Amino acid sequence: MNRTERRARKAELEHAIEQQRIDLLVAASRWRSESRSIDRGWKFLMRYKVPLMAVGGVLLYRGARRPGGVSRLAGRLATGALLVKRARVLLR
Repeated sequence: MNRTERRARKAELEHAIEQQRIDLLVAASRWRSESRSIDRGWKFLMRYKVPLMAVGGVLLYRGARRPGGVSRLAGRLATGALLVKRARVLLR
C-alpha cells in the first residue's frame, strides 16, 4: 500500500466517521422528540408523588381490611376514566 492509497483510505474512513456522527446526532434528536411525551408524563407523576403515595397507602390499608371494596373502587375509577376519555374525544 503506497502513500496515496493510504491517504485515500484515511479520507474514506474520516468521511465514514463523520457520517456516523451525523447519523448519531439525528437519531438522538429523534429519540428526544419522540420521548418528550413520556418525559412530560413522568414529570407529572413526580410532581404529585407524595399525594399518589398517600392515596396508595390508603388503598392498601382499605384493601387489607376489605378486599372487595378496593376492587369495586378500582372498577369505578377505571370506568370513570374511560368515560372522561370518550367525552374528550366526542367533544373534539
